[in-house]
Amino acid sequence: MTVPKRVADRVSASLKHFQAVLAQQKARDVSEADTVTVVKDLLSEVFGYDKYAELTSEHSIRGTFCDLAVKIDNRLALLIEVKAVGVELKDQHVKQAVDYASNVGCEWVVLTNGIDWRLYHVLFKKPIDKQEIAHINMLSASARNVSDMEKLYLLTREGFSKSALADYRDRKDATSRFMLAAIILNSETVIAAIRREVRRVSDISVDAEVIDRMLREEVLKRETIEGDLADSASRRVNRNSSDRSTKKPEKSDDAAASSHADQAPLSDQHPVG
Repeated sequence: MTVPKRVADRVSASLKHFQAVLAQQKARDVSEADTVTVVKDLLSEVFGYDKYAELTSEHSIRGTFCDLAVKIDNRLALLIEVKAVGVELKDQHVKQAVDYASNVGCEWVVLTNGIDWRLYHVLFKKPIDKQEIAHINMLSASARNVSDMEKLYLLTREGFSKSALADYRDRKDATSRFMLAAIILNSETVIAAIRREVRRVSDISVDAEVIDRMLREEVLKRETIEGDLADSASRRVNRNSSDRSTKKPEKSDDAAASSHADQAPLSDQHPVG
């Protein structure tokens, strides 16, 4: 993921200032209201949102106000649940924001205490669930660290406008433990490769069924092959495999030429000898 230079420059220039501010706020153990103020400043000066046009703490969902909401072009883009800077964040803290988001169709939620920032994707299923996409600590983050800058970019206005969140989520899903486990178990090519390697190193031929059973029972963690995320990954792998198998292979130029020659009238073909 490429971070535009002007975004990187803005983040780099403002990050150190806010690291000092956050450290002071944590030492003073300021209230949640004061933490919200700092978070709004971070969203404006580091992440590039218009503090007056795009940030609001007056967004009501079913009569309850969330801590902060980000609106882009008057469309709800992000809900932010803020805890006091001294509070250790837990998954249960974001439940209310996820419930808010599910009621209005907002798929991105942030939980933060100003220092720790956790970015979640809302999963619209029954029951509503969430998936943590990224986690970054503002005190230890460095603009010179590629991974840190990539995660910071996800939260910027520019990144949001470029669908960086969705792209990052898709890339993360593609190499998740659930996806890799599904590929191993559902790919005949992978199982065949394991069989060849077993035979190469041991001179013993093992049935594919034995390898499959050992992978499921002894090698892969149960959490990677059972549950909703594992089932979703398995369906995706099988669906893509099925799609590829139904596609007709394209003929190479040589094959096409050969086929054409075979079908040509005898009068057009050169005699032999």
